[in-house]
Amino acid sequence: MGIGGGTEYYYFGNYTPVGDVLVISACLLFLLLTYIAYITKTRTFLMFRFLIFSIMLAAGASIGFHMLLSKAADSAQVWILLLRAAYHSFLYICLFLYIAYIREQMRLSRRTTLQVVLPAAIGTIGLVTFEFLSVVFRWGFEIIGNDQALETFNLFPFGYVALTVVIIYLLIRYRKRLFKQVMTGVFGASILAFVVLYMQEKFDQKSYTVWTFVLPAFAVLYMMHSHPYNLEMGAVDASAFDDLVKYSYKKKKELLMMTMQLVLLEEDGKQYPEAIKETVRRFAGEYFRGATLFQISNGTHVLAAEKEKNPNYENTINSILNGFGEEYPKYRLPFKILILQSDDRISAERDYVSLIRFVESKLGSNEVHYVTEEDINEYQRHKYIQTQLTDICKKGNLDDPRVHVYCQPVLNTMTQTYDTAEALMRIVLPDLGMVFPDTFIPIAEESGLIHQLSLIILHKTCEQIRTMLDQGYQIQRISVNFSTQELHDEGFCLDVSSVIRKSGVPFGKVAIELTESQNEGDFVAMKSKIEELRESGVKFYLDDFGTGYSNFERIMELPFDIIKFDRSMLLASAANENSEKMVSHLAQMFSDMDYAVLYEGVETSDDEERCVKMDAKYLQGYKYSKPIPIEQLTEYFKKENNNT
Repeated sequence: MGIGGGTEYYYFGNYTPVGDVLVISACLLFLLLTYIAYITKTRTFLMFRFLIFSIMLAAGASIGFHMLLSKAADSAQVWILLLRAAYHSFLYICLFLYIAYIREQMRLSRRTTLQVVLPAAIGTIGLVTFEFLSVVFRWGFEIIGNDQALETFNLFPFGYVALTVVIIYLLIRYRKRLFKQVMTGVFGASILAFVVLYMQEKFDQKSYTVWTFVLPAFAVLYMMHSHPYNLEMGAVDASAFDDLVKYSYKKKKELLMMTMQLVLLEEDGKQYPEAIKETVRRFAGEYFRGATLFQISNGTHVLAAEKEKNPNYENTINSILNGFGEEYPKYRLPFKILILQSDDRISAERDYVSLIRFVESKLGSNEVHYVTEEDINEYQRHKYIQTQLTDICKKGNLDDPRVHVYCQPVLNTMTQTYDTAEALMRIVLPDLGMVFPDTFIPIAEESGLIHQLSLIILHKTCEQIRTMLDQGYQIQRISVNFSTQELHDEGFCLDVSSVIRKSGVPFGKVAIELTESQNEGDFVAMKSKIEELRESGVKFYLDDFGTGYSNFERIMELPFDIIKFDRSMLLASAANENSEKMVSHLAQMFSDMDYAVLYEGVETSDDEERCVKMDAKYLQGYKYSKPIPIEQLTEYFKKENNNT
């Protein structure tokens, strides 16, 4: 090709269509792979797909131009010039698309876009315009005979070099914004492309120009848009599922989803048996049209498809469930299956994996569940509470106004006065109001947030104890519940001691309630923490005795001060005479060993009378008071030397 004002004869004999046919084949393969494989339909991917189309069109125009040039008939001259202009123009567009693609992937600033990318866009438009004006005015290229033309001026090398310089500049200037491996792949492909161009010029060839544009495209496809399949399962990973949700939400496409968790594989981390792998592959490919299988954890898969492409999805779902029912007897592994449709609230946050986990946690084994609006609302509430708890713990404010202390007064049967109480946690949130422990405690424990909440309750309880002591009230102690989970924290005793000490109240005015655990690790941690804190004067309650697991040998090893009999024990004692004797003897045994016995759940006078007969030292329940704000304890407790 001539450059500038030089003159060069252009021969068809320097060209063979093999190179461009290879380009078209490669582009068609790229397009086929991007259609049948799962690739996130992001803006950059759509830009890349258009780039592939442009390369393919450039190769087609190159073949047409050179084929017609070989005949050089007068009637074909306009078409020759048009195809040459199209050939160059599509290559200019390819180069600019590379620039735009880099700008998008690197998220370049508006300033860089205006200073570099915008001029490149204007330059590309100018180059394309010049190419087609040259057809009208016959600039720089003249056909002089069969398979021969006279090229007096060719702008293409200038445009090619200018746009390539912009690409290289962006890659080098902002190289830190891409992973090193990606940079290596793109630069390696670009260097290889220049080598091909050099060899083409060296051997006076014109057949592989467009092929040099394919090499970087191959690197981009592999490095930036590949989501490798798990070849054994035919599934892609959780990040690809997240990308699908993002794309579908943006394009307002509704999704159908079926999830299956094989419980044992999820819990144990075992590999799928080969027969199950084959079954999963078959199910993923036979039913929904255009479905993709995602593996979001070892034992959980999600099959997702566009609702629009599957108008008879209800029948399809029934067919899958029927097929699954036929396959289940072969394996008999516990499972959980969810069926759901996309919801904008969940799609906007790309939160389906968490939703799936939340709903699965409420299911028993071998259940099939259709996710409802109620499930989603419950999950949203759960997530909101978790977010608020996280914020409370992150701020670390022991006076956080969202955490409230309620108390239930406890009757001392020896003095017939209220001198102890149990502190109970409540949280009050802006969007929900009062939230009770049975709702937020499990969330706090699962999220590792419970300790900070316990410290807040302890702090506020100690502050109220100090206030009431200063006012002259008789307080034996107030107990605060702690989770067994917290005992594994090496700083547990230091945290508790620090809060009590800073409040200025005697350590003996505070008690800690713990629930017995069957876990050996919990027992060891509990014993060491109780022994350490009891030295400072803190009292300890064993909570919920009589529910579930109770090991007397373990209880005897733990230096508790008070054993709290659960209401279930009280109800059992009312069942018949033998049951009452059993509960009574247990209480007597604890009393003889210097444990005080407290009965929870006392609601009637009959309950009270029976508990007193069964060695009750303390009584707690709705007969005396429902849980009240801690500030209202003054209505129950007495002042020193005051009989009212």
